[in-house]
Amino acid sequence: VLPWSSPRSQHHAAVTRKIHLSRLFRFPQPPLSTAGLTEAEVAVGDTFRLGDALIQVSQGRQPCWKLNHRFGVADMARRVQQAGRTGWYYRVLQTGTVTPGDRLELIDRLAPDWTLRRLWHALYVDRMNLVELEGIAELDVLAEGWRKYALRRLESRRVEDWSARLDGSA
Repeated sequence: VLPWSSPRSQHHAAVTRKIHLSRLFRFPQPPLSTAGLTEAEVAVGDTFRLGDALIQVSQGRQPCWKLNHRFGVADMARRVQQAGRTGWYYRVLQTGTVTPGDRLELIDRLAPDWTLRRLWHALYVDRMNLVELEGIAELDVLAEGWRKYALRRLESRRVEDWSARLDGSA
C-alpha cells in the first residue's frame, strides 16, 4: 500500500544498476526497483500506474554521507553523485495496493524534456548554466526544494558547498 503524499515518498533505483552496485558495495534494496528505467529516460513529472496506485516522479536523489558509512568507502557519496545514477523519488498521487510483479505503466509525461539526467547535468556538471537553472526554478512539477535550490544558485551566482551532505562535515 502506498499511503504517502510527500514529494519524496518512494525511492526508485533501476534494478540493473542496483545489481551492479550491490556486487561492489552490497547496496541496499530500494523500496521500488525495475529493469530498464534510467535517469536518461525518466523525466520529472512522468506519471505511472503501479498496481492500484498512481505515482509521479518528483525529483532525483542527492547522495549523502550515510553511503560512505554504510559501505566503508570514504568517497562513496561523491562517486555516486559523479556517476549521475542516483535514482529518484515519486510522489503518490493516488494511494493503492502494490504487489510483487505489478507492472509500472507510464500514463503521462508532463515535462518530457526534463529528464533526471538533464537535471543532474545542470546541477552537478554545468553548474552555472543560468538558462538551465532558470528552467529548473520554473519547473512546477519538480519538488519545491529542488526549485528553491536552483533559485538560490541563481540569486547568489555561486555553487553551494556540498561537503556537509557528501562528507558529513561542515
